[in-house]
Amino acid sequence: MRSTGKIILIAASFFSVVSCTNVTEFKKDDTERKIDELLSKMTLEEKIGQMHQISIERNIEKHFTDLQNGNIGSVFNTVNPIMANQIQKVAVEESRLGIPILFARDVIHGFKTIFPIPLGQAATFNPALIQEGARIAAVEASAAGVRWTFAPMMDISRDARWGRIAESCGEDTYLTEKMAEAMVRGFQGDDLSNPASVASCPKHFVGYGAAESGRDYNSTYITERQLRNVYLPPFEAAVKAGAATIMTSFNDNDGIPASGNPFILRTVLRDEWGFDGVVVSDWSSVTEMVSHGFCSDRKDAARKSVNAGVDIEMVSGSFIKHIPDLVGESCIDMNTIDAAVRNILRIKFRLGLFDNPYVNTTLEDSAYYHPNHLAAAKQTAVESVVLLKNEENVLPIRSDKKRIAIVGPLADAQHDQLGTWVFDSEEEKTVTPLNAIRESYGDKYSIIYEPGLTYSRDNNVAGIAKAVNAAKQADIILAFVGEESILSGEAHSLADISLQGKQSQLLAELSKTGKPLVTVIMAGRPLTIENDLNVSDALMYAWHPGTMGGEAIADLLFGECSPSGKLPVTFPRMVGQIPIYYNRNNTGRPARGTETLIHEIPLKAGQTSLGCNSYWLDAGYDELFPFGYGLSYTKFNYDSLNISSDRFSENDTVKVNFTLENIGDFEGTEIVQLYVQDKVGSVTRPIKELKRFDRITLSPGEKQNINFSLPVKELAFWNLDMEKVVEPGDFVLMVGPNSKDLMTKKFVVE
Repeated sequence: MRSTGKIILIAASFFSVVSCTNVTEFKKDDTERKIDELLSKMTLEEKIGQMHQISIERNIEKHFTDLQNGNIGSVFNTVNPIMANQIQKVAVEESRLGIPILFARDVIHGFKTIFPIPLGQAATFNPALIQEGARIAAVEASAAGVRWTFAPMMDISRDARWGRIAESCGEDTYLTEKMAEAMVRGFQGDDLSNPASVASCPKHFVGYGAAESGRDYNSTYITERQLRNVYLPPFEAAVKAGAATIMTSFNDNDGIPASGNPFILRTVLRDEWGFDGVVVSDWSSVTEMVSHGFCSDRKDAARKSVNAGVDIEMVSGSFIKHIPDLVGESCIDMNTIDAAVRNILRIKFRLGLFDNPYVNTTLEDSAYYHPNHLAAAKQTAVESVVLLKNEENVLPIRSDKKRIAIVGPLADAQHDQLGTWVFDSEEEKTVTPLNAIRESYGDKYSIIYEPGLTYSRDNNVAGIAKAVNAAKQADIILAFVGEESILSGEAHSLADISLQGKQSQLLAELSKTGKPLVTVIMAGRPLTIENDLNVSDALMYAWHPGTMGGEAIADLLFGECSPSGKLPVTFPRMVGQIPIYYNRNNTGRPARGTETLIHEIPLKAGQTSLGCNSYWLDAGYDELFPFGYGLSYTKFNYDSLNISSDRFSENDTVKVNFTLENIGDFEGTEIVQLYVQDKVGSVTRPIKELKRFDRITLSPGEKQNINFSLPVKELAFWNLDMEKVVEPGDFVLMVGPNSKDLMTKKFVVE
């Protein structure tokens, strides 16, 4: 971590040198005055034009007339700075009012330098490092003219079948809040008007991650209390961190599509949180309310969306076509239009576009793949990898293992290693594990490469025998399996989340050789890997690790650094357990851990419900791996948990102290985690909730006192009367390495 602290400073100073543009900062009052003046000059058509976003990738000339007439406010998908300047020149110099265009792009986990997928980034539990990655993405994207990214994705995701879990920070509200703050600050920097800053857009507002059955775009049925306790807090944290924009989600919740929901867009976002930024629809989500059956036609969709609080319609065009008639028919009030346009103009002023609308076209080559960007991407990948198994300390690879067999379809998959949602990546820049191991360790070890399968879905078993023969010649096997990048992300939900193709067969055959088998999984979601785990001696979960993933994995395998990632999401044993997450409510019959499983039931057993508890006959009562789980090459001991009192008032702070000792042989970083349980509430409360975490690095034999401070006010929740309060009563505070293995202390809030 000492080295990564320098990277953001170097990257930022590097860009400031090459940009050399000083943008005037407007005071808020001055900005609002300028907006008033501009609004007073605008026709209705020009106002609606600001609410209209189009996608342009080529053939820009056909849009010049609309640009001249002020009928386009923002442009999606232009990443050529010369083209962006051509579009901007028409808008600024040839339209009546010269209002600049805002250029947008999906920059999700990197622009050119690709970082691990967001789910992998969450596994680092390192918001400072994630902020640095978002800053680097902004530096690279802004060099191409992008000043608005549709990220970060803040959807709480508890269903691994949902393809977009890859873009999320996992199942936990608190962890997602911390990552939301980090990404927003990284994208936007200290000054939004800096040409190297990019407006963030937390999405999808709200509840999209709870899509029924994990099927993308599907309906959700989240109560208001659950919305407020679980799904809304990351967005509120993002707004408080200064998020410039918010995107609505595709789903309908309790029958109301998000793009037509005034409760979330006006009552919560505007009235309660005081958000003064832009609300943009997702791609065609306004007109898709017709397919939902919520609107009769596109005109009705425009009416409901604008009145609900959407400022900009992404690409579907119902605003530009129907708002004039809707205003004329008094279906939309002119004040509503003015408020939306005011929000749009405000963000353009804050970005400095009125003073500096053009892109510096000399920046592209020097901004991309800067050595410090690559170093940060590698460090993030290192910290994201989760070690799930390491029997008999197979890892790190010892020097006596001279012959190494590298197998599997993900060992040298430059494209797939990058993961989902990387429109501007260049796969030839990807460092794969095979290439990294050959480059860094090929002079010390004999490397035998035989993939066995050509891609993750490959059902052709002809190559498996070759891979097994290669393994027989080796001292240790490194098997790289997982998912192709196309198997996760938007519209890529799965009902079966086991390893695709014949990958499990490949692992099973390799294990029969008797040689130590190290399995490395690259995937965009948790997979059901219990059988694959059982045949492996060691297993690392590397997500889709990005451009520098190969170097990161190689260094971990050979012990240059110790794994430190922890799971940001619960791993199920089988898909039928989903949704499964650590912070569930208890039932009236919670599992004890001693329940009878299906193979233990005698023939012709009598039917009874007495003594039965909440569990699965076939899967048992627990998960494969709990939230927060992850091993290291060393071992840590937790001891001496103390809290500052056993009784607190609402205005007090709980001071927590415990010792952490490295009792192993390697330097390592432990992610210590603090949870709290509210034992009794006016509504049932989760069995535990993450409230604090920290990364602690210790040398062998080193012991450190760890302190946390937790204000009692952070124990508040939305109660029976839909009020956010701290209820008095009994609490349990828990500290440990994951959500399951915890030391406990009780306290009372009076």
